[in-house]
Amino acid sequence: MNDRNVGISDPHSFTPGRKVDQLETFRQKYAAERDKRLTKEGSDQFQAIGFTGKFSEFDTDPYVDGPRQASPMSLDLDVLVVGAGFMGMTAGIELEKIGVSNYKILDVAADFGGTWYWNRYPGVRCDVESYIYLPYLEETGYVPTERYIRGSEIFAYCQSLARQNKLYDHAVFQTRVTDMEWNEDAARWTVRTDNGDEFRARFVATQSGLFTRPHLPGIPGIESFAGHSFHTSRWDFDYTGGDDSGNLNGLRGKKVAIIGTGATGLQVIPQVAEYADELVVYQRTPTQVMPRQNAATDVEWFASLKPGWHSTRRVAFDKCVQDHAVVSDVDDGWVRFAKYQMEAVFAAGGESPTVEQYVDALERSDYEWNEMLRARVDAVVTDESKAAKLKTYYRTMCKRPGFSDEYLPAFNKESVDVVDTATTPIERITETGIVTDGQEREFDLIIFATGFQGGRTWSDKAGYDVVGRNGNRLSKKFANGLRTLHGFLSRDFPNLFLLGFTQTATVSNIAHLIDEQAVHMVYVIDQCRSSGARTIEPTAEAEEAWGKVMSDQTATRTDWLTTCTPGLYNNEGKITDNRNPLVSGVYVPGFEYFELLEKWRADGELDGLVTEH
Repeated sequence: MNDRNVGISDPHSFTPGRKVDQLETFRQKYAAERDKRLTKEGSDQFQAIGFTGKFSEFDTDPYVDGPRQASPMSLDLDVLVVGAGFMGMTAGIELEKIGVSNYKILDVAADFGGTWYWNRYPGVRCDVESYIYLPYLEETGYVPTERYIRGSEIFAYCQSLARQNKLYDHAVFQTRVTDMEWNEDAARWTVRTDNGDEFRARFVATQSGLFTRPHLPGIPGIESFAGHSFHTSRWDFDYTGGDDSGNLNGLRGKKVAIIGTGATGLQVIPQVAEYADELVVYQRTPTQVMPRQNAATDVEWFASLKPGWHSTRRVAFDKCVQDHAVVSDVDDGWVRFAKYQMEAVFAAGGESPTVEQYVDALERSDYEWNEMLRARVDAVVTDESKAAKLKTYYRTMCKRPGFSDEYLPAFNKESVDVVDTATTPIERITETGIVTDGQEREFDLIIFATGFQGGRTWSDKAGYDVVGRNGNRLSKKFANGLRTLHGFLSRDFPNLFLLGFTQTATVSNIAHLIDEQAVHMVYVIDQCRSSGARTIEPTAEAEEAWGKVMSDQTATRTDWLTTCTPGLYNNEGKITDNRNPLVSGVYVPGFEYFELLEKWRADGELDGLVTEH
C-alpha cells in the first residue's frame, strides 16, 4: 500500500476550534509523552565522533577518490573560507563580485557540496522545494528535474556551480584546520592545517558545520559490535550496494537495525525495508509525516517565471511559514500547515485578533492538524501496535516535520518492526546485536541515523580553537554561549566571520539563511577594503546589546521549548544549556532578521563595529 493518496483531510472540512473541550487533555498527553523521553544529560547523551581517536572510524570518508595535495602550502590570502558547502560556495561567488580573487576555500571533504557531499544515503532528498532551495537558479538557468530532487542531483548542481564560477581554482580539499591564531603586527590570521599548510589571511570566514559532524547515541557497547555498522552520513555502498535511488541488493539476506527516526531515518527506512530480510527500527521519538507530493518539474511553468522570482518566492515562503500572514505560491506541507493556522486565527478573531485569540487559535489548530496526521497513520499502517508507536504527540515544529509517501507503508511489511526506546530502551550493543528488555536481537548491520552535533560548543564542533587578541581563546569566550554582533563578528577576534547558527536566525529553508549570511559578510569585507581598514570587530556595547536581543528572543520561546519533546531544537529538553545556538542564539522569525541586516547595510554606518586603519 502506498500512502501517496492518503492525504490530510481538507482543512475546510475540519472546522477550526472544534476540539475546544479536549485542549487540556492534549496538553497532558503531550507532556506525558515528552517526559518519557527526557534525560538529565540533555545533548550530552550523545557521543561525539572525533577526527581521531575513539569512534573516528565512523568519520572516515567513504567517497574520497584520489590523494590530497602532496605538498604543504604557504600562502598570503585576502580571504580564507573554511567550509565548501553552500556557504563557502556562495562566499566565493560573492567575493568575486567585489573583485576579490585571492582567496581559498578549504574543506575536509574531497569536493564541494558540504551537507550534500556527506549525505548520500539512499532516499536522500531536499525537504524544501528545489525551486527555492538551490542557490543562483536564475543566474545558472538550471531547471531542477523534480520539485524535491535527490541528493545526487543537488551534489551535481554544487559541482556545476563550482565549475561555472571557477571555484575549483580556489579549493583546498581533504584538509582540516588544526589551529588559528591572530597576528597583531601583520593584522592577519595564521591558519594551520593537518597537511602542514600555513595560510596568512586578512579575513577568515568559518562555520562549524551543523550537518556535517555526526554523532552517536550514548549506548554502551557500540565499539564491541562485530558486525558491520556506519553512520548515515558516511554510507557504505560497498556493503549495501546501490546508490541514493535505492537498489540496495547487498542487503538481501541481511538482518538490519536502524537507530533513529528523524529526517534522515524517514528517508532511509523505506529503502532498507525494501531489500533487507529483516529490519528493526529503534525509535525514540516518531517523526510527524506529511505527504511529500513530489512531481516532475513543469518546464513550461518554470520558463514562465518572471525575473526576480527566486528571491520573491523564497521571501514569501519564509513569511508564510513563520509569520502566518502572507500567502506563498509554494503549495506544500509547510505552507498548508501555515494556511490552516491562518484560517483558525481568522475564525477566532477576524482580521484583528487579540494576542490571546491568536495564541489560542495557533495551539488549537496545531492539535487539530496533528489529529489528522495521527488519523493518517491509522489509515495507512494496518498493524495497530506499530501504528500506535508511529503517532506523534508534540506540537508541530518541535521537530522538523517529515514528508514521505513511502515511510508509513514500509511498516506494513512483516519483515519490518519498530521498537519504542522511550518505553523499551536499548540497554547495550553486543558483539552480535542489540539488547532491549533483557532480550538480544542479532543483526548483520547497524545503521546509525542519529544526526549531528548540535548541543556542543562551537570549538568542539569545529574541531579546533581560535586564539585572538592578547591570547584570548574563542573556546573560553564561547564556553557558556556565543557572544557576537549579529552572529558574524566577535570582539577580540577581528576580521573573523562566524557563519551558520551563530546568533543568527532560523528558517525552514536553510539555504536562504546561507545566502543572506554570505551577502552580508562580503558587504562588510568590501567596506573594509574600500576604506582601507586593517581590522574590524564589534564594540563591547554592541556585542552586549545583541546578546540582550538573543536573550529576549530566547525568553519568548522558553515556554514553547520547555513543552516540546526532546530534540535538536530544544537541546534534548535541556534548554538552560547555552552551548546549543538553536536554543540560546536564534532570531525568530528569520525573515525579520534578514530585514534587520538589510536595513543595517542600507544605513551604511557599520553601526556597532569599530575599524582600525
